[in-house]
Amino acid sequence: MVKKVEKMHVDIEIGRAGMDDLDGIRLLQQINHADNGGRLSACRSREQIMAAMGELPQIVARRGDQVVGFLLTTLRKAGGSVPILEAMLKAYPGAVDAYIYGPICVDEALRGQGVAQAMFDELRRQLPGREGLLFVRGDNPASLRAHQKMDMREVACFMFNGVEHVVLAYRG
Repeated sequence: MVKKVEKMHVDIEIGRAGMDDLDGIRLLQQINHADNGGRLSACRSREQIMAAMGELPQIVARRGDQVVGFLLTTLRKAGGSVPILEAMLKAYPGAVDAYIYGPICVDEALRGQGVAQAMFDELRRQLPGREGLLFVRGDNPASLRAHQKMDMREVACFMFNGVEHVVLAYRG
């Protein structure tokens, strides 16, 4: 199912990511990585994204053929191999069938126009009833506010590399 978001004359399609979206996801990750002044702390490899596509929905926002947003997900069991996710799951393990939400990223020019909410709504539609877990850096109030507006609740905090992180959870 493809959902359209129309606001401020922007025609965006929201749907499940396919193989044709991989390069666009990777490019948007790279542009928004902390090394380039963005807020993403890690980039997933092409292989990691492909593997995740076989396990859970990966959601993208597209304008034409261009990926302008993504919302990636991971099975909870995969979190044990990533130190920051391991720290998050130690602070709050979540339900047995919980999954890890994120990262989420929207092209800078489209932020604040409902794209993140539309991707989140699509993810919840595809994973009804399941708990989603995520973390946000404590020093990122814009992201915390955005996620709280999506009815996510704070369930724990943890420190990682000297930075406080907030664990949020929701049920689809």
